[in-house]
Amino acid sequence: MKTTLLKRSTKLTKSFFIVFALLFTPLLQAQESINQDDYVEYRGSIVDSKSKQPLLFATITIEGTNASSVSNNAGEYLIKVPKELTERNLMVQYVGYQTALIPIASLANDSTILMETSELLLQEVNVIAPRNPAQLVLDVMANKGSNYFDQSKFMTAFYREQVKRRTKNIALAEAVVTVLKRPYNSDVNDAISIVKARKSTDYSPKDTLAMKFQGGPYNALYIDIMKYSDFIFSEELINLYDFSFNGSTRINDKIIYIVHFEPKESTKEQLYTGNLYIDIENKLLTNAIFALHITDKERAARLFVKKKPKDAFVYPTEVLYKVDYREKNNQWYYGYSNIQMTLKVEWEKRLFNSLYSMQAEMAITDWEELTEKQRIRYRDRVRSSIILAEEADGFSDPEFWGAYNIIEPDKSIQNAIRKIRRQLRRINKD
Repeated sequence: MKTTLLKRSTKLTKSFFIVFALLFTPLLQAQESINQDDYVEYRGSIVDSKSKQPLLFATITIEGTNASSVSNNAGEYLIKVPKELTERNLMVQYVGYQTALIPIASLANDSTILMETSELLLQEVNVIAPRNPAQLVLDVMANKGSNYFDQSKFMTAFYREQVKRRTKNIALAEAVVTVLKRPYNSDVNDAISIVKARKSTDYSPKDTLAMKFQGGPYNALYIDIMKYSDFIFSEELINLYDFSFNGSTRINDKIIYIVHFEPKESTKEQLYTGNLYIDIENKLLTNAIFALHITDKERAARLFVKKKPKDAFVYPTEVLYKVDYREKNNQWYYGYSNIQMTLKVEWEKRLFNSLYSMQAEMAITDWEELTEKQRIRYRDRVRSSIILAEEADGFSDPEFWGAYNIIEPDKSIQNAIRKIRRQLRRINKD
């Protein structure tokens, strides 16, 4: 029984391995630019109207369409709007805030969008307050066939993975991908193909290792816990958790209950702890933020580290997950996910340790009904063991992504890219 539980509890990390390899020098290749005449680019920031604090990972959608983007970890956004849609509204959503509708035509080149908090009255909370948080979670999982997509969809997504050595950016890989999203009540896994990809590395001569993600976009996709609920809340695992209510908030006119979960004290498995944001009336999950509950660093290391030097002990000190769902026509679907991991490298004959941080995120930027023409052929599907940094070609001119909506890069990444380009120019001159 114990072995079965361990296998199920580690499924969420089955493709999310860290590979340490000898340092190599990549060849960065130029890409063809793409015409940008058919869309208008808008960028700016999303902040709380009172505190002016940035709102991270807010959802931005062109009203009436499936085209969307996400604000980055500085609250900055970038969205590319087809010219024929510039008379519509931009819809911005964030948990605990009122939905903002902004006429796209009114946006300037650098617009700040102010979000108003959504007040939740005490009497509203008491009307339908649930009594059993564990049963509520079970009801949510049981209702996924009716609350979430019940037919396959063809999705476009933007994926990024980033590696830092302490505060320095040393590797970045990005890709536009297509996702064949299977129904939520189906046991068939989703499939991914790469439309285009790019990478950048900035290792110094002092670096002796390169760190790579194995799993690529699948790392982010498997955090869709409504599709892959057995990864965390299988029938066996759910009884190993304690559930409790941790407050409430709003999304538009919906009351959202926050259900906290954590492993029981007697549990020895490497499980998870965090918060589930549940629409109590419809019994559906709108968001989830959770973390690996690390109780044994050696066992935690085996979940993630596939290859490492013999004289090093590599283990995660923190692993954080976030997933957001979006709604259209009363059906919900996976919209965005984020993984953040911190790893420590302890060397046998060195005084100082090395500290790395890794982040992977994916945002669905558009989707449409699946047709025969849009099916991802088996030969075009990427493996769940893909190392994107080895598949991508390199960085190019600013028009590389064309009309694809992407997450606005944070300033540290932009600075790293500029630095790498300067180095390349110097190399080419020599």
